[in-house]
Amino acid sequence: MTGQTKRISTSAYQALRDALPVVVWYKKSFNRYLRTALRQHPQLLTGIDFDLSKREVADELVDRLMHDEHIYQSVTLQLMMEVANMHKFPELERLEDSVNLVRKAKEAVAELQRHTSQHEQLIIERERSEAERNAHSQQAELARRFSDELDTLKNDFYRLASQGDGNPHQRGRDFEKFLNHLFELFDLEPRLSYVLTNEQIDGAFSFDTDDYVLEAKWTKDKVDVPQANHFATKVRNKGKNALGLLVSVNGFTAGALDEYKRSTPFMTMDHADIICVLEQRARLDDVLRRKKRHANETGECHFPISRLFE
Repeated sequence: MTGQTKRISTSAYQALRDALPVVVWYKKSFNRYLRTALRQHPQLLTGIDFDLSKREVADELVDRLMHDEHIYQSVTLQLMMEVANMHKFPELERLEDSVNLVRKAKEAVAELQRHTSQHEQLIIERERSEAERNAHSQQAELARRFSDELDTLKNDFYRLASQGDGNPHQRGRDFEKFLNHLFELFDLEPRLSYVLTNEQIDGAFSFDTDDYVLEAKWTKDKVDVPQANHFATKVRNKGKNALGLLVSVNGFTAGALDEYKRSTPFMTMDHADIICVLEQRARLDDVLRRKKRHANETGECHFPISRLFE
């Protein structure tokens, strides 16, 4: 706790000291209440002799809370609020002198409530700080998991690359699954390969309200003009708003890129794009958004990833 943080007043501690022993009657109930209220911080009750009077136990507990306020301020405020919000005292109401005992309990609770109201802003600040810390912690954990998953995918990609060209069909299927996992990580709603009448589709995904047809190529040679034309036809045969993403690990021939330099129904991705995303130098959604913008502005299918860093 920093020096600027408002401290709990001495009178508030005293009000807690006075209220705790009178809101319940039996020592067993008192013991149970404190252990439940402080269950996340049992060390506060370690070594306290509960055979002593309730007043002595309350004094010892409050002394500990005061001494280590820099650690237990939020715990103390929570305990104060719980006691201050008590309205009924069923254990006291069953006793012979119930009227007098309940009156004392209500007076003690009212006094504590008077002090907790003075600390209301402090309580709000503590709760807000706690919420911000939790949100930051959750965000950091999500970022760590996201980074770990990308690292796993990067290892999968390098493993596929190390297999060589011995079984191109199997590597092609594995590459489709890899892309599906990558797109899923970026919430692009991917769909694995499917078959239409006389047509094989490697996959599909959605991005920025647009639907994309996916073609995945991991072949020894670069994608050439006939292959690019074949994919362009697939895309054009879909809905008028359909777009395409042609992924080729080994790139594209100059002729294929020149063919779709002025008007294109698809964008391209190559090895450099994939590595950039896997090494977390750029997000996949940012890469796709920039590629789409380039295609819309120029009609050109290819946007080298290096241009993002110029």
